[in-house]
Amino acid sequence: MVATLESPQPPKLLEQVVARLRVKHYSLRTEQIYVDWIKRFVWFHGKRHPRDMGAAEIEAFLTNLAVERSVSASTQNQAKSALLFLYKEVLQIELPWLDNVTQAKVPKKLPVVMTQNEVRAVLARLDGTVWLICSLLYGSGLRIMECLRLRVKDVDFERCEILVREGKGFKDRVTMLPASLVQLLKQQLERVKTLHEEDLLKGYGDVFMPMALEAKYPKAGKSWNWQYIFPSRNLSVDPRSGAVRRHHSDEKVIQRAVKKAASAAEISKLATPHTFRHSFATHLLQSGYDIRTVQELLGHSDVSTTMIYTHVLNKGGKGVVSPLDS
Repeated sequence: MVATLESPQPPKLLEQVVARLRVKHYSLRTEQIYVDWIKRFVWFHGKRHPRDMGAAEIEAFLTNLAVERSVSASTQNQAKSALLFLYKEVLQIELPWLDNVTQAKVPKKLPVVMTQNEVRAVLARLDGTVWLICSLLYGSGLRIMECLRLRVKDVDFERCEILVREGKGFKDRVTMLPASLVQLLKQQLERVKTLHEEDLLKGYGDVFMPMALEAKYPKAGKSWNWQYIFPSRNLSVDPRSGAVRRHHSDEKVIQRAVKKAASAAEISKLATPHTFRHSFATHLLQSGYDIRTVQELLGHSDVSTTMIYTHVLNKGGKGVVSPLDS
């Protein structure tokens, strides 16, 4: 009797999604978000397989999010992106335009901006690494994750420049390093180098390498230049590779610290780490810097995005003097 080899079971749908996301070099956070939305989509339609559904079911799901659950436009777009990725990249099914989706309303919100005195008050109630991170957010206009993902090689002390790698939209850009932070950042690197050397002695010291660099340069992950400037206090297991590594600091720690500091400073505005970036842009425009320059420092694709900060350059309503004051 001849033994036959059973053909291996094909990977499940979500395993295929994860595999494709990793081939396309999506972040772990995006991976988790996309998988979650695909699960919700399947459950919404009674656990039907997405291959047996199409545009009509996607439109029904997205409309339900807007009408019944009242999600924001950004949340609805996030769900839409996840489902479009599923059909195009995983199932390889081309979908027609989703014209029948009820769109969530896009609120016309102005960014929360602190005054320079308010910024100083919040920073005065922070200390240590958290203070340095928030000072960089305000002094360089960085997003919180851009700051936490900075590597040693991304800072040019001689030119007082910071190179932001793969910022929002996978774009690189250059922004300034405030001169007042140079010495403090050097001291931070000295502490990180000591920590890195201790990790190496224990058999660790490896960090996550972007894109395909880990395969191309297998030893680069332990090199000094690739280490995070703001590493985590603890080693952790990489959920993708299973490797024990020292990741960058957790953004939630910074968020909680800023909230607490703003409350202690009795600032009524909803201040978050991102508020420092809004304040950076607004204060540069107030100082008379060209809006195109600010656009490049922020990494905005369109100057219209940067122009939202011009709202604070006016006094009162559109710069009009109240008749009560005339």
